[in-house]
Amino acid sequence: MTTLIKICGLSTEAAIDTAAREGASHIGLVHFERSPRHVTLEQAAELRRRTPDHVQVVLLLVNASPELTQRAYRTVRPDVIQFHGSEKPEWLGIVKQHMKVEVWKALGLRSAETLVNARRFDGQADRLLFDSPAQALPGGNGTVANWSLLAGHQHHLPWGLAGGLDPDNVRFALVATKAPLVDVSSGVESEPGVKDMDKIARFCQAVRDHDQHRNPA
Repeated sequence: MTTLIKICGLSTEAAIDTAAREGASHIGLVHFERSPRHVTLEQAAELRRRTPDHVQVVLLLVNASPELTQRAYRTVRPDVIQFHGSEKPEWLGIVKQHMKVEVWKALGLRSAETLVNARRFDGQADRLLFDSPAQALPGGNGTVANWSLLAGHQHHLPWGLAGGLDPDNVRFALVATKAPLVDVSSGVESEPGVKDMDKIARFCQAVRDHDQHRNPA
């Protein structure tokens, strides 16, 4: 099985090109003004056009109003909208019903209770992302999630792992959780909001090395 790779918080054409070239399956564009990775909807649309067809574009929103969500969808035309705030399952279901887009929901992995509560999103989200609990920002804080909570868990939805991943620890995270998708942002930066092309390449290579070791030819 090939692990899916999402490089999130991209804001330049060079970062898009590097992520696509190095094997990312998804790139993330953040529309949230408090984030150092924030891009306007117009910038996101330009970056979306830059992204090759084989890479899916994920637009990240945080507690966006219905009007903003609709405007963001129409402007950017992402493949996926990732909700990273306190959005309710019912709202995700409405978006999923009325927009031709996958719907992902990020959840802060605080305890085993998080995994129980995640069942609320069955039938409403297409994928769950288990991230570190929110701090000053909802995500992208560089704090490692508690991987042990996910070991052996039987998931009801497709899912992914985020929270403090970087080129040096992603293989350990994959061994511990068997995540089908890994999501990195601050772990491939030289400073907040500034992507490091070498770190993106190293992260993707580390995931591929893990896949090769798990599935030798």
